Amino acid sequence: MLYQHNFSSFVMGDWIVPSHPSRLVCSAVTGQELGSVGGALDVSGMRDYAKTYGGPSLRALNFHDRARLLKALALHLKLHRKALYKLSFETGATLSDSKIDIDGGIATLLVYASKGRREMPDGFILPDGELEVLSRDGSFLGQHIYTPLQGVAVQINAFNFPVWGMLEKLAPSLLAGVPSLIKPATSTGYLTQAVVRLMLDSGLLPRGAIQLIMGGTSNLLDILDCQDTVGFTGSAATALTLRSSPNILKNGVRFTAEQDSLNGSLLGPDVVPGTAEFDLFVTEVHREMTTKAGQKCTAIRRIMVPEAYMETVQIALKERLLATKIGHPALAATEMGALVSLGQRLDVRAQARLIAKECDIIFGDEGSCHVEGADAEAGAFLSPILFCCPDPDQAVSVHEVEAFGPVATLMPYRNIDHGIALLNRGGGSLVASVITHDPAVARQVVLGAGSFHGRLYFNDRVSQAESTGHGSPLPHMVHGGPGRAGGSEELGGLRGVKHYMQQSAVQGSPDMLTAITGAWIKGATELTAASHPFTRDFYQLKIGETIHTAGREVSLKDIEHFAEFTGDRFYAHMDAEAAKANPFFPDRVAHGYLLLSFAAGLFVEPNPGPVLANTGLNTLSFQKPVVVGDCIKVQLTVKRKTRRTEEYGEVRWHVVLRNQDQEHVAEYELLTMNSYGETKGA
Repeated sequence: MLYQHNFSSFVMGDWIVPSHPSRLVCSAVTGQELGSVGGALDVSGMRDYAKTYGGPSLRALNFHDRARLLKALALHLKLHRKALYKLSFETGATLSDSKIDIDGGIATLLVYASKGRREMPDGFILPDGELEVLSRDGSFLGQHIYTPLQGVAVQINAFNFPVWGMLEKLAPSLLAGVPSLIKPATSTGYLTQAVVRLMLDSGLLPRGAIQLIMGGTSNLLDILDCQDTVGFTGSAATALTLRSSPNILKNGVRFTAEQDSLNGSLLGPDVVPGTAEFDLFVTEVHREMTTKAGQKCTAIRRIMVPEAYMETVQIALKERLLATKIGHPALAATEMGALVSLGQRLDVRAQARLIAKECDIIFGDEGSCHVEGADAEAGAFLSPILFCCPDPDQAVSVHEVEAFGPVATLMPYRNIDHGIALLNRGGGSLVASVITHDPAVARQVVLGAGSFHGRLYFNDRVSQAESTGHGSPLPHMVHGGPGRAGGSEELGGLRGVKHYMQQSAVQGSPDMLTAITGAWIKGATELTAASHPFTRDFYQLKIGETIHTAGREVSLKDIEHFAEFTGDRFYAHMDAEAAKANPFFPDRVAHGYLLLSFAAGLFVEPNPGPVLANTGLNTLSFQKPVVVGDCIKVQLTVKRKTRRTEEYGEVRWHVVLRNQDQEHVAEYELLTMNSYGETKGA
């Protein structure tokens, strides 16, 4: 059974049944009681437990270990999706809605697992940006780095996405190495609890990595300090109350809010009825009104349409809404389920009445609607409601009131500048979408509206087949927005991980920074290789291990042969007079790629060994031309090592080419895949 009648919290390693349940939780579909929450928890003890056990256990794992943990959790949850779908129906979500929530959450874990392995070092410190040279001779350097915070991540989630909403916060916090105290919304928290149970039962998580609060947070926000974070999703009013806590302000506790958002969608002025873009616009608006019964922080609330096409759009949307099948979420034919609770339905109806004071209802009403397979009144069902605002410049409520359900408002705009102004009237949103086939329109919207919206989504006939939709936040991209939307962000790839880490500027010698970052830095001590490094397996190689090769003289015959063989007869290699007329070249010069080939010939050990493949090179630069008679030699240094699979790891080599006068000729980073050999795991 994925949940219990009394919704237990997971506290300091144990499931705790609420001692004095004070709030009933009911099915959104039938209205029947599912369980109850309530009772005080020892939140101070929970925080101490997380800091004592969870934090140190997670920080003992490096970034790649944590990434593997995320992947394992995702694969474990994937095995239990059907049971989670069934439980999700009780929240009013259809199967399609549930997949967005559950599969979307699992996919977020997998994306962060992949990013952790691909974009973060196989270590404990995350370098940020390029090295800064702070002295003339390179003996004093600076590097920005990130290290995990040593507190807890308090994650307060909304009712509409009980799985994705939790996992999109949990994935980056675990990857950062910070334990989490998870507080789901009461009305749908039983689905969150089911996922937490599955993760804990997997045995994958270190002790104290996650704890679950079912019910109130008591005085938790009053005991946090600068090492803790609060991530909140919900209403602007609640966010203001929480972030205004004296202790939050006093201790500078990081507070991230993703809150109310009057998102808009604009039909481009270039789009006319009958085009692919026109049909796409109607489809997007309809989908955003009905998916999750409109209970999405990214749903379209305001619909901007050129004046000439208001009636056409209105007719098309009404036809789509009229054909929408509302019913029990478990029925295959159901397109829209219920709101999460009867209380939420009352709230949406109250907000819709405020909008109705300035707008005309052109579809739906507050009354009961036809529902297949369920009682429309016992369950929290509501018809989609479409308003029309004939004068959006004078109206106020449509730009200020969010009815968090299947409610949206059509409004006309005169020209693109007017449309942009209406998009921005929402005071800051998570997402604004523009359906247009004109790149000039897209550019104008970005310049005029970019600062008001966390994400700008453009779609047309070219991208529609692969696009993810107006209302789909992706773990790769920033999810957040200015002003009314909360003024902060989540996700955004590694940006989301850094919210749980402290950025510091470290300064010191090359040896100091090499020791700190785990990557060899130019100028640091070079270790003499006991044998050719290409004969040594991944674990035998040491950071800083270096060889200096013999030299090779470059001849005119070499240059001309390379030109003939490759077809690269650029004048600087073939015409002395033309080369001398160029400010960069003193005479005919060797091809840059000829030098790279010669370098490989100087440092490569040709026999079979631990080096499996050369997979590329980075940051190649040529500093000084090489002319006939110059003698080049190579310095090859082990820069960084990263485990990639069970069989092999990646080695990054710092390669420098110098001439006979010890002047730098070229420099680059070489990547090879090396086997672990018999010393695997050492």
